[in-house]
Amino acid sequence: MKALMKTTKSATPYTVEKKWHLIDADGLVVGRLASIVANILRGKHKPSFTPHIDCGDNVIIINADKVKFTGKKLTDKVYYKHTGYAGGIKETTPAKVLEGRFPERVLEKAVERMIPRGPLGRQQMRNLRIFAGTEHDHAAQNPEVLDVAAMNRKNKVGA
Repeated sequence: MKALMKTTKSATPYTVEKKWHLIDADGLVVGRLASIVANILRGKHKPSFTPHIDCGDNVIIINADKVKFTGKKLTDKVYYKHTGYAGGIKETTPAKVLEGRFPERVLEKAVERMIPRGPLGRQQMRNLRIFAGTEHDHAAQNPEVLDVAAMNRKNKVGA
């Protein structure tokens, strides 16, 4: 039997192995998908997780325009942003964003708000690629398909 080690190994940028994951977001619940993706981007699913090192994997999300909200969140939830000018607060709903020009922003902002702010968080967000349709230009990385809908029955609406 091997003796127990009394030291903790800390990951370094040179020892981190990054994988590529492909997620089909068709029919998935936004918040549940965002929390799973945020954990993968941070690397919390790995036993060698180190909080101050980018040890997360790369994530490709397709069909981001087909994500779902539960309940009446699609029309009743309100996103706020401020222009920087006095009285410059703007509001919109997820329905308007999903029908608009960049429907993938709903999922992007949901994941971004679950990642810590700062230089490390911005570096981890660069490992996320979101596409509104089924086409993506990262086939050369041979991403392994991650079936989020099969992880929990609540992850998919209507299943």
